[in-house]
Amino acid sequence: MGVEGDPRRGGGFAAHELCVRFGGITALQDVSLEVSAGEVLGVIGPNGAGKTTLFNVICGFVQPTSGAMRWRGEPLANVRTNRLARLGIARTLQGVGLFAGLSVLENVMTGAQRFRRAGVASALLGLPRSDRDERALRERSLRMLRELGVEDAAERLPSTLPYPVQKRVALARALVAEPELLLLDEPAGGLGAEDVRELGERIAALRGSMAVMLVEHRVDLVMSACDRVVVLDFGRVIAEGEPAAVARDERVLEAYLGRDADATSVGGGVGGAGVGGAGAHAQERP
Repeated sequence: MGVEGDPRRGGGFAAHELCVRFGGITALQDVSLEVSAGEVLGVIGPNGAGKTTLFNVICGFVQPTSGAMRWRGEPLANVRTNRLARLGIARTLQGVGLFAGLSVLENVMTGAQRFRRAGVASALLGLPRSDRDERALRERSLRMLRELGVEDAAERLPSTLPYPVQKRVALARALVAEPELLLLDEPAGGLGAEDVRELGERIAALRGSMAVMLVEHRVDLVMSACDRVVVLDFGRVIAEGEPAAVARDERVLEAYLGRDADATSVGGGVGGAGVGGAGAHAQERP
């Protein structure tokens, strides 16, 4: 069920019949999906549905038991996590994952390392080429902080910032790498309604410039920002399609809210039943 993500196809990312088993537990079962270049794909489902496991497989943190992946028309297998940026893949974490001992600017600069041109020897010897490289990375990172409205926090430590600002910094660190595939793992977690609205606008604005996969419990955000939605439940794809159609799917309503739910409960606006209902169910699930 869901998109038949044929890994033989070119462009974008495709997964074909991915399976992940941890001992006797099946985290993903025959998951097939794809996200085209420039498309925003939402991946939703209650806790334990396999969403983060899917991201971990793509990033190489977890090896699939079976199945295949393809990225930009080429097989994606045995991924080394330190090579993700050079592959054009960037990811945010469920929290913020910022380096506590580095300033905001230095945190974002770590995401821009794929653009570093000077070698280790140049850096150790303090050669002019290394200095130019460092300035270029700083300027690139400052531009991204400015774009996200947090340039004034560049020299501060992450722990001194409000949580919503930390989330923006984490997003800046991912975007500064100029990825072709951006994996957003619950970016709205801990944010208020206004921050979620701004986040949705920013994600929607990425459409056409990169492929985006958005894992999120805020179903209202997914429905407003995504071109298509894939729904996971107990490691399987149970529905896929345009947001409005997915919101009316009986299997999705049952997975989130039970048989008595209606489409407005899943597709509700920010702060409405779409958040309270689906989010509450997801937190109760083991």
